[in-house]
Amino acid sequence: MAKGFVLSLLLSLFISQQSYAQPDRWQQRIKYAINVKMDVVNNQFAGTEQIDYWNNSPDTLNRVFFHLYWNAFHPNSSMDVKSREAGKVVLWTDKNDKPVLDWDGRVTDRISKLTDNEIGYQNVSSIRIDGVEQQLILHETILEVRLSKPILPRSKVALDLTFRAQVPVQIRRSGRDNAEGIRFSMSQWYPKMVEYDYQGWNANPYVAREFYGVWGDYDVKINIDKNYMVAATGVLQNANAIGFGYETELKVPATKDATLTWNFKGENIHDFVWAADPTFKHLSKKVNGVMLNVFYKPSTKSADSAWANVLWAAEKVFPYMEQRFGKYPYPQYSFIQGGDGGMEYAMATLLKSSSLGTVFHEWMHSWYQHILGTNESLFAWMDEGFTTFSEGEVSNYYRTKWATQSPFTSAAEKAGTVDYLSKEANSLPLHQSDSYAGYFMLVNSRMEEPLSTHADHFSTNFAYSEAAYSKGAVFINQLGYIVGDSVRDKILLEYYNQWKFKHPNVNDFIRVAEKVSGITLQWYKEYWVNSTKTIDYAIGNIDIINGKTTIALSRKGKMPMPIDVMVTFKDGSQEMHYIPLNLMYGNKPSERAIPRIVHEEWRWTHPDYDLEINRSIKDIKSIEIDPTHRLADVNLGNNKLVIPN
Repeated sequence: MAKGFVLSLLLSLFISQQSYAQPDRWQQRIKYAINVKMDVVNNQFAGTEQIDYWNNSPDTLNRVFFHLYWNAFHPNSSMDVKSREAGKVVLWTDKNDKPVLDWDGRVTDRISKLTDNEIGYQNVSSIRIDGVEQQLILHETILEVRLSKPILPRSKVALDLTFRAQVPVQIRRSGRDNAEGIRFSMSQWYPKMVEYDYQGWNANPYVAREFYGVWGDYDVKINIDKNYMVAATGVLQNANAIGFGYETELKVPATKDATLTWNFKGENIHDFVWAADPTFKHLSKKVNGVMLNVFYKPSTKSADSAWANVLWAAEKVFPYMEQRFGKYPYPQYSFIQGGDGGMEYAMATLLKSSSLGTVFHEWMHSWYQHILGTNESLFAWMDEGFTTFSEGEVSNYYRTKWATQSPFTSAAEKAGTVDYLSKEANSLPLHQSDSYAGYFMLVNSRMEEPLSTHADHFSTNFAYSEAAYSKGAVFINQLGYIVGDSVRDKILLEYYNQWKFKHPNVNDFIRVAEKVSGITLQWYKEYWVNSTKTIDYAIGNIDIINGKTTIALSRKGKMPMPIDVMVTFKDGSQEMHYIPLNLMYGNKPSERAIPRIVHEEWRWTHPDYDLEINRSIKDIKSIEIDPTHRLADVNLGNNKLVIPN
């Protein structure tokens, strides 16, 4: 009886523990073997894909979906009409009273004017499973595949796919013959399986917005004119047969064939990009065990210096990036001139120019889009916003430590750096100020929509951009105000280490932040992400009550926050008065080497608060709410009070 009782008790405890445990989130898995033959004359290629797909979900799948992105580059496509409709929306008028329209300036009405040899398409002619043809239903940029046999939970299936494609004239990200003269920018170029996750199929039609993919392994063979250099995701497998600066041997054998086949492999990635041009120049250097590559079109001598500076700067900032944001897990990264601005892909980015701000931004996407892999359609701000914040940190580090030392930087650029550093040293965080300015502009426009809005369904391009980039970046910077910058930095590292390769959502981030900081933060998510309520705190009257100086503070905005109040005295001394928000159930650590006094918490239901200090009003020089300006207060005019002599 005793033995049975013990076994029963242990079983009960095991079941209890299991019910409270948080299981790892399952992930689908995929393996692509892609072979394409490129015709550089007619800008078309034929291809095949052998796909192994692991259904690690608990669900039976009766159909699967593929992205066919290039089908968007047709007149009257969804992307075309969406762009032209945006062009009818007047955001405001400029200083010359001309209307500012809501176009994406890269797209406008260009798709509507494409001719038959300029459009893009991806035509899948066949998908077979075990030799059996599957039923294909085309929905413009989404291909639905009705399966002859369901894919059972936790099982694997092999698919054989045949397709043809035409490279569109470069309009948005992908395409040929862009403004800088790059022949082929090959992003979104292959039929890509749609991600199936805990929310089901994410079959978002392509309207030029965001991406989401299945992690897996890619083995890609590209047959192309032998005069073209190819830059791509992954590691080149046949470098000593190809050359073009990839080789490790002194001599690469010449080929009598008209074409070369480039073979790249990438592991544990969810996308693959390549670009090709007969005049590409290739620079490379290994840093911290990672091969950094730069590919560009050498149009001028100054272009050579500018792109060499990209590699020089990348070498300098890479150790800092890994220290601040987590270890980069791949063997290489390539900066490739191409596309229409800057766009991130696995182990590579397409860049229109050598601007270091864009270089750092797109590279930081490796952490937030290609390693953490957040669903950008649902949480665009968790990619773009986090990336914008980290870009600011990396840019500031580079300017502070390295910019004036670069052998490729002009005297004028160095002078500009010195001017920047003087302003940064004597101001609030200048390198994050653009995000706050963008957010305030969004609030004042009255076009703001919650960050929780699906990326494709914002009413305006303007509201989407400022929400994803600016308000998303302010979310992270302001988190430093709530929990302390040093704690916020620990949160970002822990978030990366816990959730890399797992597609985290906003709740996952908040839980990490709460565990690291010891502060409850659900309220921050609800207000900042799920609403458009704003922050506005004000300093009111100063009175003497019971012999103590009492400062009246008021919350005029609808979003509550903890409050830092700096009191500066006429003798030059200062005190920081910290008022935690009751919803936090905790305090941030002291951040500055001046006395800090922690006061009773401010209840979120109460619009007013009396702050008592022990010094006489006659001693006070000024009172300021949040002297660091990390609080996104929409009205700074009522945040500071200077006492007249």
